[in-house]
Amino acid sequence: MPDIRQKSEIYQLPAEFKIVSGGQTGADQAGLDWAIAQGVAHGGWCPKGRKSEDGPIDARYELTETPVANYLQRTEWNVRDSDATVIFTLSEKLDGGSKRTAEFAQLLEKPWFQMRPRVGSKYLAQFLAAERVTVLNVAGTRESSAPGIAAFVRATLDAALVVGAER
Repeated sequence: MPDIRQKSEIYQLPAEFKIVSGGQTGADQAGLDWAIAQGVAHGGWCPKGRKSEDGPIDARYELTETPVANYLQRTEWNVRDSDATVIFTLSEKLDGGSKRTAEFAQLLEKPWFQMRPRVGSKYLAQFLAAERVTVLNVAGTRESSAPGIAAFVRATLDAALVVGAER
């Protein structure tokens, strides 16, 4: 079946495109899983000890440990080292780590976008194109506090991003 989406509704990934994330369950790991499945480069910072809510982060995720086990350091460093951040939530309000991610983006003067249900994936594609993003920080809610967030992330990335034939 042909792809009927308009060009303004998808973002053609540049060859050097990379997804970074902190490796937490939910949005973070879904972004990394999407990158791996699509053959897109991935990486990012994770807490010392590869700490996540359900135990050590799987070694298949090519993450670098920060010097401390604090989640905030990896959050700040992933924002710092990316061109832009997308924060995935299932609710309208940012809280917890998602709110801190947005605060770091503002402090570091980095563009960020909140992606949630009822916001069309075309808006994410338009944001990425406008910002000319080559390194995208994928952040957001943990799976334990937002069941279904991982599936939402993968579906949104599938709808908003197109991987070029040159990969």
